[in-house]
Amino acid sequence: MADRAAAAGVRGSNRSGGETIGHRIHRLRAERGLTQREVADPSYTAAYISTVEAGKVRPSEKALRHIAERLGSTYEEVVSGRPAHLATELRVRLSDAQHVLATEDPVAAFPLYEVLVREADEYALAPELAAALVGLGQCDLEVGELEQARGYFERAETVLVRAGAPLPQRVPAVRGRALTHLLAGELRYACYLLEQALDELNSSGLHDPEALVLLYTAVIAPYMDLGAYARAAQAAELALALAPQVSDAALVARLHRGVARTLLAEGRAAEADASLVKAAETYQQLQIRTELAHCHWMRGYVFAQEDDLEQAETALRTAHAILLSRRASLYAHQVGVELADVLHRQGKDGEAEGLLNGLLDELSSAHSAVHEAGAHRLLGLIAERRHDDAEAKDRYTTAMNVLEPAGAAGDLADICRLLGDLLRRTGSVESALDVYRVGLGHRASPGTTTLGPAPATPF
Repeated sequence: MADRAAAAGVRGSNRSGGETIGHRIHRLRAERGLTQREVADPSYTAAYISTVEAGKVRPSEKALRHIAERLGSTYEEVVSGRPAHLATELRVRLSDAQHVLATEDPVAAFPLYEVLVREADEYALAPELAAALVGLGQCDLEVGELEQARGYFERAETVLVRAGAPLPQRVPAVRGRALTHLLAGELRYACYLLEQALDELNSSGLHDPEALVLLYTAVIAPYMDLGAYARAAQAAELALALAPQVSDAALVARLHRGVARTLLAEGRAAEADASLVKAAETYQQLQIRTELAHCHWMRGYVFAQEDDLEQAETALRTAHAILLSRRASLYAHQVGVELADVLHRQGKDGEAEGLLNGLLDELSSAHSAVHEAGAHRLLGLIAERRHDDAEAKDRYTTAMNVLEPAGAAGDLADICRLLGDLLRRTGSVESALDVYRVGLGHRASPGTTTLGPAPATPF
């Protein structure tokens, strides 16, 4: 999908902007094969219609309604050039495109959204144009085209800002943009975007439960990756409190999936699994396959934390298969790293190493720093198991270098511990102490986002 973002951009022109009412009446009349007299009768003259078409007089609303009726059109189409019921039709087609994205794959949905972008842009339908751009962003997000996706989300925001749309309408685009930064390893900036939107929404008194739940749910993941567990738990609590006011079942399911991460961090594995089962049931009913795969993915992680490695492997393989079938490559690679971890813990190092080496050809720090570092960490553990200390040291060092720009405190501290233990065991005690100090520094201030206080609580 690369290089197609520009083709679906906001052109800044539309049919109503380049065509006067007079020209439009002339075009519609010609398309229908009517004479000026036929349009004029019985209330006006052919000469009057001629002057209107020439732009010499400004017709009244009454005259325009008469002309629209004679043309077999609508007042709105004559005045704006916008076909009757176009906005409604586009919204139905947007829903169809979203269904294709949910049940088939992003490659199949992409051209549907492209057509919708062109049509909505032509007639300056800002909400529909923004929704179609967000759809394109979702497609590119799934296949791992993060910069392309970000461009679509930014354009959607621009369209809505220019149209004077309130913040709640812009929230899906904000959330999408933040997610691209999260997946690129820019955890702090992802937090910044989401916290800024939350503060603006709460301080302005725009109490929109769905917009708030979408933002609170979205901010859980970067908080958790940063080690800001208290903030993640607070966001989950605030979202849960608003959930009864939300009618979107898929959004509520996404909330339960996010809450499961905070429950797991608190050692409440059974409750986390219950939340994931609840979310998975909803996604199964709605046939939203990528989100269903995420639930299997997280259940695999829960099982792994509980040392139920067979169940973990089954859940992760299910998630991996769903994501590959949807050509959602970025998420599939991330699941692959966690599957490799489970294989390693079961003693299947050969299979795990082969999987990881294949994944590293696809993963890069610009596309999921946490999982790229995780792959190197696992390869380090495998190397240690076969007593290849030099290889292990190189892998751990690479993982640290990938994680530092992302600010993933918990992961950094874990890598420092592994590297420190290796250095101490191989006789490099001073170097080990230095690495331990670095790790302690990251654990001493978990959750710092350099963003000031946490987002305000809704009024």
